[in-house]
Amino acid sequence: MKNNTINKKEIEKFSKIAEEWWNPEGKFKPLHKFNPIRISYIKENVINFFKLNNKNKPLDNIKILDIGCGGGLLSEPMCRLGAQVFGIDASEKNINIAKLHAKKNGLKIYYECTSPESFKTETKFDVILNMEIIEHVEDIDFFLESCSRLLKKNGIMFVATLNKTLKSYLFAIIGAEYILRWLPIGTHEWEKFVKPEDLIKILKNYNLKLDALDGMKFNLIQDKWNLSSDKSINYIAKFIKD
Repeated sequence: MKNNTINKKEIEKFSKIAEEWWNPEGKFKPLHKFNPIRISYIKENVINFFKLNNKNKPLDNIKILDIGCGGGLLSEPMCRLGAQVFGIDASEKNINIAKLHAKKNGLKIYYECTSPESFKTETKFDVILNMEIIEHVEDIDFFLESCSRLLKKNGIMFVATLNKTLKSYLFAIIGAEYILRWLPIGTHEWEKFVKPEDLIKILKNYNLKLDALDGMKFNLIQDKWNLSSDKSINYIAKFIKD
């Protein structure tokens, strides 16, 4: 029986550079660049879906679970937007850094070192964030099944990951890791990338239906990420639970 989705090799890899989480010019610089498009995409979709209208705290009363939260790069903005945020990560080092940074900034975020299958909570969440995490887990099917159990009926699950294409291998691994050195070599394994159709098929088994699918592309001239119709490398999907 499956009981664990933690890939120890992946956890060790990210634990080693955990001190870099909040350094915008450090090893997580690509995620800092990535964050604005992720935040706006989540915010706009959540507001529209739940018909929220609080201008001061746009995500007020929304319970969000950030899975694979790392140092809290996405948890903190969600909290500032008014959401009640829970962040979980299998790396204790990541969680300690996330807790410390949140405390320094006076933010109330519930962090725990665990994985979705081991997360003991009676809370069902309005929104689950699986951002750049499924390509690092041990068993994607079991991981997503565990995540689905934590989501409310009519809740939203966002999944952002890398498509399994020749283009993603050339750009996300050869280009980003070996040539441009945007990421440490070994950050990604192409074999773990996931095609959108495979993701859709897995989540359909757990009563989650695709509601939106968008590509994300980095514009070198603008020095920022934008939404795109091109899903051949990075993409983000929004699923609704029946």
